[in-house]
This record gives sequence, C-alpha cells and structure tokens, in this order.
Amino acid sequence: MRTDLFDFDLPPDRIALRPVQPRDAARLLVVRPGGEPELEDRRVRDLPDLLRRGDCLVVNDSKVIAARLKGRRLGRGAAEPAIEVTLHQRVDGSTWKAFARPARKLRVGDILRFGSEGRVCFLDQLDAEVIRKDEEGEITLSFSFHGPVLDQAIAERGTMPLPPYIASRREPDEEDRRDYQTLFAREEGSVAAPTAGLHFTAPLVERLAAAGIALHKVTLHIGAGTFRPVKVADTAGHRMHAEYGVISAETAAALNAARERGGRIIAVGSTPLRLMESAADARGRLRPFAGETAIFITPGHRFRAVDLMFTNFHLPRSTLFMLVSAFSGLATMRRAYAHAIAQGYRFYSYGDACLLHPEDAHARPGVEPRAA
Repeated sequence: MRTDLFDFDLPPDRIALRPVQPRDAARLLVVRPGGEPELEDRRVRDLPDLLRRGDCLVVNDSKVIAARLKGRRLGRGAAEPAIEVTLHQRVDGSTWKAFARPARKLRVGDILRFGSEGRVCFLDQLDAEVIRKDEEGEITLSFSFHGPVLDQAIAERGTMPLPPYIASRREPDEEDRRDYQTLFAREEGSVAAPTAGLHFTAPLVERLAAAGIALHKVTLHIGAGTFRPVKVADTAGHRMHAEYGVISAETAAALNAARERGGRIIAVGSTPLRLMESAADARGRLRPFAGETAIFITPGHRFRAVDLMFTNFHLPRSTLFMLVSAFSGLATMRRAYAHAIAQGYRFYSYGDACLLHPEDAHARPGVEPRAA
C-alpha cells in the first residue's frame, strides 16, 4: 500500500511530554467500526465497564533499560565530538547492537568511552569497541565488561531512551525512570516502553480483577526500530527490526481456554498483539513461543489471536498507525484520529489511549463475538 495513505497532520501541542497523574485518568477513545456510536469519549479508568467478565487482557512485562549512553571516541585528538548511543538489541553478554549519533565518522575498531562516574567497585569508566557498522549507520559494540557487571554499568551511566518526539524537546530526567516503566515491568531488555501498559495503575488492576477480567503477561523486548520511520513510498519495501519474545505454555493454554469459553482476548498495545499474531495457528489458537518476530501488519492482515486492542495514539506514516488501521480499518482510524485531534487528546507515549474494536469481527477464527 502507498505510505502516504497513513499520513495526517498533527499539531505539535498534541504531543504529550509528561503523563497525566494518576495514569488511569488519561482519556480513552472507544472505536467501534460501523457501530453506534462509532466513537465514544471515555477515561482509561472506565475500562472495567467497557469489558465483560471472562475477557482477558494481555500485557507486555518487558522492562526498559537505561539504554541511552553519552560518551566520546578515544585516540584521535582532544577535540573529539560527543557521541550518543542508543542500545537496541543485545547480542550476547558483552555485545549490543546500537544506533549512534553522529554515526558517519565512526569506523570499525574505534573505541568509545562512556562516563567516568561509575559506582561499581573498580569500575571507573565503560569502554566499547565498534566491531561492525552497516550501511544504515547501525553499529555493533563489544563492551569491556560482561553480564551483570555490564548491566549495572549501563544502568548507572545511561538515561531512559525517550522517543525522539519527546527527547528532541527535553532531556530525560529521574522522573522518566519511573514514568517510562509500566506497572508490569519485570524482564529487562526493552529500549522503548510498551506504552499502552503505562496507563495501568494498581487500583485499576484490582477493579478489573473484581469484574472478572483476567490479566496475563507475555514478553516482547522492544527495540529502537519501533521508532524507525517508513521511508519507502510503498509499505511492501519496509523492513521491520526483529524483536525477541516469549509466550509461555501456561499463558497460551489459559488464553486458549478463555476464548473457548467465550472470553475475548484484548492486546494491551501493539507488542502483545504482534507477538500473539506470530504465535497463533490458522485457527487462532496460541502456541508457546520463544524466538524473534519481525511481523509487519498492514491492512489486509487476517487477525487470528486478538479480539480487541487497547493502544496509544501513534505517529503519522508509522508501522503502528498501519497496524491499528489494519485492525479497525483505515477510514475508521482516520476519522478517529481527526476526532482525537479536534477534541484535544494527547498523543504518543505519554498521551491518551484508544480501545479498538475490529473492523470485521465475524471474519476471524475463534469464538463468535457477542454484543458487549
């Protein structure tokens, strides 16, 4: 499909730079393609009233690491410019793939030094060698430390890797270490937050449980490629970065059983949705999964594993806006986003949310949907 079909104008003041407090006070736009009403303005805290007993929410429990590092290149004179690196994929215990700024002057064999204020015993500075550089400027770094010591050194020197649309307008700070982490964060490995999960608070989770709505966890470690723009004119030419994910046998069995009983599966964000769609068979049954996925969902995709989607508002021309357009229909989502902009909804990672119903629920496998 043409990439420009997914473009829209967003006023800069609609981009949220900080989250609302409490987080479940964020606005929620309910989108029901062809329904009456098609668009309904609610709050995230209304979620228990918008779902039904037996439904299952699926959240991503990946934890964001402090993946943004600032340093300098060694050995080429005193006036070396600062280097900023965003780690985005762990290769092994001492090696990471990363994006660097500026990347054009870096060469294989260069040594980068990050910080000198370490708090780990005997660890004054953190060095890394550039062992690979590809045509698009991505580099691979081999660090001088390994395993847990390296993880601690990165945590001490790094800052939260805020998305470019926030980081370009303010520096990350200590508040972001709390705000850019979900209530469910457990498995370290992401360099971007599963932002739909940022809306959930402990009281909201308790109310959902009291309403008979189950919550299940999967893991997908999000790479910085999630912010990679679609630069090609046709979506067929875009390449997704692979990300590692896990669905346990227990979780797959519980979700399959819930669906057989008539419950709906609600993906909290694009990452659980992409992971479950990667793990589902042709009948929509989930299988245990542990591996990489680079699934790219655009209109025409036949959804198998997910019945509803809870998600944030996304960038123009982004793979995420393409995904929600595939789920609820491009025309519907263009109307929904136009409504959200006109009504002052807040966009992107720290912004408001949508609860999306599918464009054609009766076309997918699994349990025949019932009226909510």
